[in-house]
Amino acid sequence: MGYPKLAELVPREKRKSTADKLVDLILKSKNDDKMPSDLANIILRQWQQNLLTSEHGLSALLKAAVSLEQEKTLSVLRELQLNELADKIEGEA
Repeated sequence: MGYPKLAELVPREKRKSTADKLVDLILKSKNDDKMPSDLANIILRQWQQNLLTSEHGLSALLKAAVSLEQEKTLSVLRELQLNELADKIEGEA
């Protein structure tokens, strides 16, 4: 399952909190060298257009967060009670 499909698993009422937590995780990561520049540009563009809570924005955030900090991402998703999403990501790893 790709990241766009995974993003669909985030309910609308949890999109803002999910996007906020993933942005925090990405910005605090010490593994920034693992982030492809094109993905960083997509996230910045989505942020500028206030679209990080869209499925496309969440998809990019999920992809970045998993590539930078997979275990922390899974922990954040479970904290947000997005267990199905965390399980699917973990199953694909």
